[in-house]
Amino acid sequence: MTLSAQDRARRIKIILFDVDGVWTDGTIWLFPFPISAPDGTATSKMIEVKGYSAHDGAGMTLARLGGMKLGIITKRISETVALRARDLKIEFVYQGEAFKMRPVREIMEKEGVTLDEIAYVGDDVIDLAVMRKCGFAVAAANARAQVKAEAHYVTPNKGGEGAARDAIEFILESKGVLQQCIEASIDESNPLPPSMDIGKGGDLK
Repeated sequence: MTLSAQDRARRIKIILFDVDGVWTDGTIWLFPFPISAPDGTATSKMIEVKGYSAHDGAGMTLARLGGMKLGIITKRISETVALRARDLKIEFVYQGEAFKMRPVREIMEKEGVTLDEIAYVGDDVIDLAVMRKCGFAVAAANARAQVKAEAHYVTPNKGGEGAARDAIEFILESKGVLQQCIEASIDESNPLPPSMDIGKGGDLK
């Protein structure tokens, strides 16, 4: 029997994301930053800058209110990603991963979940290794054609413009709890616990 996207989404316990092209629009800004060498000479290093969607960030809170855990798996290594992940209280953070099934297997063992209970959101061919095996494969609207062709769901919005939020809301809607999670997130009488309360700043310990 062929499962619908909604049927697949109902099973999900963990949502994993690529970063560049999913959390961002895929643009990587590199700026030279002047520094002084020990011998007094001037030199510079490159500073990487990325832009993230606040809508995606708020979606992470909704996902947790829906009982799910979150993670990122990316090939690049970036301090900006580490800071954003810490700001959003992301449970699983893997950088420098060229073969993304390795951390997926690690997460499965740690959390006691199956592939059917994992969703993955990607945009490029490096993501296909996970998308072909996970329970619910999502492609961002800006994904490569090969990636969209193998996805169970393609988001209405592009990476960096709400793609992650689209994936989260589709899963919550499929579970029948989206509106409940929205109401819980704005309930003044029931403040969010620290583990769910995002946006306290990337330097928060």
